[in-house]
Amino acid sequence: QMQFVESGGGSVQAGESLRLSCAGSPKIVRIHSIGWYRQAPGKQRELVALIRGSSTSYSDSVKGRFTISRDNAKYGSFLEMSSLEADDTAVYYCNASPPNRIYWGQGTQVTVSS
Repeated sequence: QMQFVESGGGSVQAGESLRLSCAGSPKIVRIHSIGWYRQAPGKQRELVALIRGSSTSYSDSVKGRFTISRDNAKYGSFLEMSSLEADDTAVYYCNASPPNRIYWGQGTQVTVSS
């Protein structure tokens, strides 16, 4: 398996929380940086959270609401999302940073209703 597998998405109301997970494989375990990306309908895919070693960074749109961490047991990552907003509606993916086209998975859909 060379693709990340994302899970944990769903449909929620604005203000609620979700926890996303992505699982990688030992074949890609040496990735130093893992990022969470999202793509909303009609928009380009964007990086929203990044973990590099023990350092994290976030896009302005999610800063203070999202938290990224590593899942070392599954060679992947978690994305804790709180205070969700309608603009957070998108398909969420994880990948290396910069992304490797081989690693893109199917993503997980997050839908936030206002």
